Amino acid sequence: MRLYDLARVMRSKNAGPFTLTVDLMFADREDFERALAALDAASIGEMYGVEPAAVRIVPFERVLTIKVTMPRAGASSGAPGDRDVYGSQQHFPLGDLRV
Repeated sequence: MRLYDLARVMRSKNAGPFTLTVDLMFADREDFERALAALDAASIGEMYGVEPAAVRIVPFERVLTIKVTMPRAGASSGAPGDRDVYGSQQHFPLGDLRV
């Protein structure tokens, strides 16, 4: 199963001009824990072309949500060459992660 199919909500957005955040929201604790176990900074860094040390995985257990934050690879938001000014289409690589 892909992470995109497991999460109830999966979205990305800019968290400033140089940072991207991906929000993952789950319907139940089992799905939340399954996703959390599958996420690691090394694989996310490889997917997005950023240093694993710069990837933050922050679980919010009470609301069954995980926030993944990392530097934007390539151009900053709104710079020449930026193809997603709002960062709203950047969750798809993570969505393909097998869980």
